[in-house]
Amino acid sequence: MIIIADGGSTKTNWCLLNKENKKVYFNTEGYNPYFIDSPGIIQSLRNNLPDNLDINSIEHVSFYGAGCSNAEKNEVVASALRTVFTKAKVFVSHDLLAAARALLGNEAGFAAILGTGTNTCYYDGQEITLNIDSLGYMLGDEGSGSYIGRRLLRDYMRGSMPQELMDAFDRTYGHSHDEILDRIYKKPLPNRFLASFSKFLYDNNNVQPYARGVIKDSFTAFFRDLVSRYPDYQKHTFNCIGSVGYNFRDVLVEVSTEYGMKVGKIVRSPIDDLVQYHINELKLTVA
Repeated sequence: MIIIADGGSTKTNWCLLNKENKKVYFNTEGYNPYFIDSPGIIQSLRNNLPDNLDINSIEHVSFYGAGCSNAEKNEVVASALRTVFTKAKVFVSHDLLAAARALLGNEAGFAAILGTGTNTCYYDGQEITLNIDSLGYMLGDEGSGSYIGRRLLRDYMRGSMPQELMDAFDRTYGHSHDEILDRIYKKPLPNRFLASFSKFLYDNNNVQPYARGVIKDSFTAFFRDLVSRYPDYQKHTFNCIGSVGYNFRDVLVEVSTEYGMKVGKIVRSPIDDLVQYHINELKLTVA
């Protein structure tokens, strides 16, 4: 049996191909090695993997994860996976490669992630050939959930958000300014905390011009500071994975069109297409 996993900073989607080559899906939290260590991953997996999963029957684990961008960070995740899946060969790579393989298969093109964080690349049909660093939630990640959440919280705490929306924010969350600052600067996983507020804008996107404006500003920054820096980017279609890109796809299509880039695929999660990629590579017959 083999397992394929797509891990963001917030959630990991898993698919098991069992002995009958049937697909079994399940989820755990995300395991970005910039925010969690190997013991933390091990504990989480042991607490959250399905009770009926026969770990000793797993022969291969392919894990694509946010933050798995170099050998040192990959090993944080890989060592945890080897500890849990003791009989399996473990492969760990970046979630950007998962996005490219899911969106483009064996075709060359442009692929992006717009979820908790942001990433972009050119892909030659096998591997990533060019990646402009998103710089993470502190310095970049334009267009991401954390970027949107940062803008929203700044406006809320400075009183520049429309009063109607501020009242709705208070009713929804009830956070004091001190609580917000404590969560961002003192608690673990501040990127997840920031990104969680993108749902608030999604819930108010169609009724509040301010909310739509924040989303458009964020996607405009994403195209201005990342996408448009790729050589000849307008010759490629725009293909994107991630909940933020998917949930706000009407605004994303609008901004992509303004930058002269035709839209290809915008999907919430790569797991289905990523599993199909591996099935095709392994030439399996799957029920």
